[in-house]
Amino acid sequence: MRLYRVRSFGVRDGLQMTEESSPREPIGRQALVKVRASSVNFRDLADLKGYLQALPPGMAQDHIPLSDGAGEIVATGAGVTRVKPGDRVALTFHPAWISGPEPDGLNILGRGSERDNGMLTEFTLADESELVLVPDHLSFEEAATLPCAGLTAWHALHGPAPLLPGQNVLVMGTGGVSIFALQFAKLSGARVIATTTSPQKMEALGKLGADAVIDASSGSGWHHQVIAATGGRGVDVTVEIGGRATWHDSILATRPGGRISMVGQLSGFGDGVSPLFILRGITMNPIRVGSRHQFEQMNRAIAAHGLRPVIDRAFEFEQVQCAFQHFEEGSRIGKVVIHHS
Repeated sequence: MRLYRVRSFGVRDGLQMTEESSPREPIGRQALVKVRASSVNFRDLADLKGYLQALPPGMAQDHIPLSDGAGEIVATGAGVTRVKPGDRVALTFHPAWISGPEPDGLNILGRGSERDNGMLTEFTLADESELVLVPDHLSFEEAATLPCAGLTAWHALHGPAPLLPGQNVLVMGTGGVSIFALQFAKLSGARVIATTTSPQKMEALGKLGADAVIDASSGSGWHHQVIAATGGRGVDVTVEIGGRATWHDSILATRPGGRISMVGQLSGFGDGVSPLFILRGITMNPIRVGSRHQFEQMNRAIAAHGLRPVIDRAFEFEQVQCAFQHFEEGSRIGKVVIHHS
């Protein structure tokens, strides 16, 4: 079978396609999955650049990258009861997190980092506990966007407390998590305020359902426009991905007693917790993607509403380098996916 391995970090040719033997027949509670599609996340780009090596447990030598993928069951072990051959499934980002609070010792880097193979392969062997049935109306490419970006957005909105109709949500930019958060917030009847540093993307965000779109290209100070868009109150939930470049505005855009779901730090980390947190009584909720239970909960909502993930562009399996290049350019609206076969 064909697959990719990360042979070295920080260089364009560090990601290499290779031919290897297919996995053995599944035994016990294992299932063999033919991977039909995978998707790219910022975590995967950071992996190739070597940024994740400093984070425990780091990345395994010559690992198969990409945390996200979907496919179909082709064989199962004798003890499998949750899936059967022919089922369409996605694999969880955190194989060990089934339900409840984040477990002790969780590998925050997820699938494709330590001992769990990534999804940039034609076949993979997994325990049945790691598999989630995907909504029938989704293609494999759409389903492949769910394990990281989709679930992160769902958890950011509904993790500590469910988002309620009429509440206000702030999302940033047009990456996968932000677009999913916009879509999920609208499903819940919330109002969405979206920011972008690309004036050319403002119309697209409006068409996707944003109730107000703010041009943040001039730098800090855009929280004033968020306050105005919420009648002076501020948003109930901020899905924060920007890091230190957006941190101050995010705090001031969030109402006193509101919540900031910390998803990413695209501009790096700040120098400490702002005293505004204390003064405004804001709850900070760090997001580590989510559990299998939350994944299944999200999929039920997606199926009930017929929601379709936003795919910016799809690449063939042989074009993985091009997919990463397109992802890094930052022009995308939604997800970058890879079609396997």
